[in-house]
Amino acid sequence: MKRLIALFLSVCMIFLLAACNSESAESSSDSENSTVSIADSQLEVAAATLTKENIDESSDADSSSTGSNILVAWFSCTGTTKQIAQWVTGETGADSYEIVPEDPYTEEDLAYYTGGRADQEQADSSARPAISGSVENIEQYDVIFLGYPIWHGQAPRIISTFLESYDFSDVTIIPFCTSHSSGIGSSAENLHDLCSDTVTWLDGHRFSKDAAESDVAEWINSLEIPESKVRIAGEFDFETKTVLLNSGYEMPIMGLGTYSLTDEECAVSIAALLEAGGRLIDTAYMYGNEAAVGQAIRDSDVPREEIFVITKLYPSQFGHAAEAIDEALEKMGLDYIDMILLHHPGDGDVDAYLALEQAVADGKVHSIGLSNWYIEELEEFLPQVNITPALVQNEIHPYYQENDVIPYIQSLGIVVQGWYPLGGRGHTAELLGDETISAIAKTHGVSSAQVILRWNLQKGVVVIPGSSDPDHIRENLDLFGFELTDEEMEQINALDRN
Repeated sequence: MKRLIALFLSVCMIFLLAACNSESAESSSDSENSTVSIADSQLEVAAATLTKENIDESSDADSSSTGSNILVAWFSCTGTTKQIAQWVTGETGADSYEIVPEDPYTEEDLAYYTGGRADQEQADSSARPAISGSVENIEQYDVIFLGYPIWHGQAPRIISTFLESYDFSDVTIIPFCTSHSSGIGSSAENLHDLCSDTVTWLDGHRFSKDAAESDVAEWINSLEIPESKVRIAGEFDFETKTVLLNSGYEMPIMGLGTYSLTDEECAVSIAALLEAGGRLIDTAYMYGNEAAVGQAIRDSDVPREEIFVITKLYPSQFGHAAEAIDEALEKMGLDYIDMILLHHPGDGDVDAYLALEQAVADGKVHSIGLSNWYIEELEEFLPQVNITPALVQNEIHPYYQENDVIPYIQSLGIVVQGWYPLGGRGHTAELLGDETISAIAKTHGVSSAQVILRWNLQKGVVVIPGSSDPDHIRENLDLFGFELTDEEMEQINALDRN
């Protein structure tokens, strides 16, 4: 298999060399020119032939996202800007994103002073060439290096498209350009008006096609890049009340479970949750209320992108998982679902999970995971799939703590979420009245439910208590005005009934 991969890479290198030889030199008008090479499509076809087995054995390939708070976003035609961007990425440890036009530029498009496409776009300040793809989790980046060639003394209009596609509030942007002779000049300054006034712009820099990696390193070392907080996947942020998933998306660490809620109860409960600032909603096919969840979301004034929706496929759906995913989307009336879990292990669960992976690739689902999977099940299941689950949801509460399972799951970079965090299965009243928990609650001036939920959060477990009482829903979100001591955590840990 390694020989097969090596052969594939060799073929890629041949295609790339052919593409490089076909590129035209940088023009004296300071633009980058490109020739659309058949090698590009050949590479796509060759890449598509990689099987799951190929992917598994070559899993050490570089990832486009490393969890960095720095992004290098760049647009290039001949490869000059691309090379500089790669050096910037290497020097900073940043993530990299190539700005790719939906309609690739041809050599004729880029021919100067011929009235071609590039000439027309640069002469039209309102031109906004469409971009293929987008940056996922743009909110994780505090610093963005923005690279482009100089066209007619300015940044290509596709850079304007990029800057207007995202909210860069409070972000530091550092432009750099490549050109034959012109400096970066007004090309960077003219981009400022495309962003919020809260964006910090550092002085840009121009590189020639003869620039060396040492020139890039020297420039970066001269910059005063602000220190920023780097989010680590799986780590709770008690200020933002979110956790960064290994899929790159942020998820609230407390929310609402909708098990046993009828449609009307569900709508009222979600309205109360959203009004109180809650943004995480958990449902499932088997709950029979997906449609009500979707309706409540659409009826709210909260922007869709602020709400995190989880649903689940039941084992009876595993045999037609792709259709079940579409059914969930249709029921909820949503353009995408934030997370879908497999509800329980069952026949066909691997194939169902692979269908979830395809849904991620298709943009229908952002993150995927499992529910009711434990150590033995995970050890058997994970080697058979490509995408590590972003979350595992299991029953967790002070009487049922899973103290061996939680660290194991977390060690894999997977977030743990607890269903029935307040007991359930007939234990809720007993748990809320537990003497140990009640005493701790009295010490902090909070309810027993708040103590239990805070205990979960301090163990790194996301909580989704169910309730149809708006007062309880608000109370269950109010978990950040107190903190349990180590001694109190140990007292609750001692309640485990194994």
